[in-house]
Amino acid sequence: MLRLSFTARDVARTRFAVSPLWEVVASVRALRRPDVHTVHRSWAALAGPRLAAVDWGLLAALVPDRRIPAFLAPPPATPVPDLAVELAALRATPARRVRAGLPADPALRAFRADPEAGLGRLCAQIEAYFDAAIAPYWPRIRALLEGDVLRRARLLAEGGAQRLLNDIDPAVSWSGDELAIAHRESPDAPGLRGRGLLLVPSVFVWPRVFSLVADPWQPTLRYPPRGAATLWERRDRPDRGALARVIGASRARILSELDVPSSTKDLGTLTGLTAGAVSQHLTAMRDAGLVTGHRVGRSVLYARTQAAEALLAASP
Repeated sequence: MLRLSFTARDVARTRFAVSPLWEVVASVRALRRPDVHTVHRSWAALAGPRLAAVDWGLLAALVPDRRIPAFLAPPPATPVPDLAVELAALRATPARRVRAGLPADPALRAFRADPEAGLGRLCAQIEAYFDAAIAPYWPRIRALLEGDVLRRARLLAEGGAQRLLNDIDPAVSWSGDELAIAHRESPDAPGLRGRGLLLVPSVFVWPRVFSLVADPWQPTLRYPPRGAATLWERRDRPDRGALARVIGASRARILSELDVPSSTKDLGTLTGLTAGAVSQHLTAMRDAGLVTGHRVGRSVLYARTQAAEALLAASP
């Protein structure tokens, strides 16, 4: 059991953030152990083959089944950083901190000998991994994470820090001025010391919570957001008549079918449109900021943006 005592200053400095870098790190475990991370099986079934052409061996070696090196995913400094910002912070990690955090794995001998070069290779692998396995789904993931933050902000407004922190996860409880986190192993905790707590909702952390209490970072709690278990479910196809009258029936249908990032060929099969027609609609919607394209091997997978998710959510 990890216990963190709060002062008034700690409560004042408690904040939320979203971390695409952490989602990469946590997803490695989901990919490696689909028997444990059962809600992510459908994602793993799609992402695994895409990653076959990606070199991510160094990243895999740094994500063991037990403790993840703290330097691998430092707490983000801003509420919603992009991956490039987080990778810049990772590249700047001092060599002594890298060596201190590396697992005793022979595969990491070269990394230990030259941390600067190793961080460069690692960041390149993380970028490639993200593009193949996370980027096509990122608008959906980010919408879920930001929605969880907004919901918890309402809890804070309605019932204060006590209600907010008691609602995080069954493994987390607040009593008096102390937050208790049920861990299998209790890490050595230097305490909050007026730095507050960083709360990071994470899709791939499910079904556990992870904490980071090592110096010099702000103490961090990563927890699964509400709705993570339904993230990969294929949604029903409600009538999109109102949306179709605005953007056209074919484009409304294509957007509806993009619950799972798909190629032009896949969308043609799903919608009955020709590949040429699908391509024209996708080009128009990409120019309008409704879809994005992500190259994976020889294919380009298209995914909805946050703007498209909002349109579909608003359509009755």
